Amino acid sequence: MSAGYGTTTTRSYMPGLFEALAKMPKREPKRFFITVQGTEHEVTLEKFKWAQQYGEKNLMLRGGEIVLKPKPTPKTRYSILKKASKGYTFQDSDIHWPNAVVEGGETWQIEQE
Repeated sequence: MSAGYGTTTTRSYMPGLFEALAKMPKREPKRFFITVQGTEHEVTLEKFKWAQQYGEKNLMLRGGEIVLKPKPTPKTRYSILKKASKGYTFQDSDIHWPNAVVEGGETWQIEQE
């Protein structure tokens, strides 16, 4: 009894609660899957986080291993100033001020790969 309040404090126990919890089946460990090139693969948590970081569309299979796809090479090609049989001469070596077209001058050429 509580002192001075006129109420009775009772505790209700659930008999067998801890025994029932002990008899519960253990949970399976969480399994992680990634879809690469249309097939699902089971992976570890670390590999799953790595795949989420880069995105599944950026992954591929190589030798049974999941790896990143290679980055595409840029197709932009720049011209380079080279000596030629006939080309420009420049004012004070400034490429923005060509003076004349002469023999043995320089021209803008795109290198062939």
